[in-house]
Amino acid sequence: MTKLIGLSGSLRKASYNSALLRNAAGLMPEGSELVVETIHGIPLYDADLEAAEGIPQRVTELKDAIAGADGLLLVTPEYNNSIPGVFKNAIDWLSRPDTDIKRVFWAKPVAVIGASPGGFGTILSQNAWLPVLRTLRADFWSSGRLMVSRASAVFNQDGTLADQKIEEQLRAYLEGFVAYAGAARKGEGS
Repeated sequence: MTKLIGLSGSLRKASYNSALLRNAAGLMPEGSELVVETIHGIPLYDADLEAAEGIPQRVTELKDAIAGADGLLLVTPEYNNSIPGVFKNAIDWLSRPDTDIKRVFWAKPVAVIGASPGGFGTILSQNAWLPVLRTLRADFWSSGRLMVSRASAVFNQDGTLADQKIEEQLRAYLEGFVAYAGAARKGEGS
């Protein structure tokens, strides 16, 4: 069984990206699962806090979940043409202490998707993740892209997908990433 961890980079209750992540969890290929995690409860990174109190419990739990998974799916909003601060903050905490980078991120298959109310999807935010993932030595899956634009027309009021074409694209994207992460687990990928 290929197990992925999924993180939405939005804290908003009615987030399009959180809705996209929940839909992804329901569209996973047979023999795989996507565990939806959250960045809620992660404080702003502060080296003084880390030195005084250590790594927050929520961060430790999330690091362990990612380390134990076959891959990581980042579902990113785009704020001011880049990565949302709260999402980057979570990844900054997850990379602490720096000796844990190898356990959590090193050679971990990572994919990035996103949804935006604008017309360009999340292309700039997705591109902004590339140097971060490179620094963490993650194994970025670049064989697929999914940028959901005009998200208000793509989702129903309850957060389910209203657009069949996007659902098919998401399903195909997940199939590709699961195959990649599964092959990496078996030593066939990357």
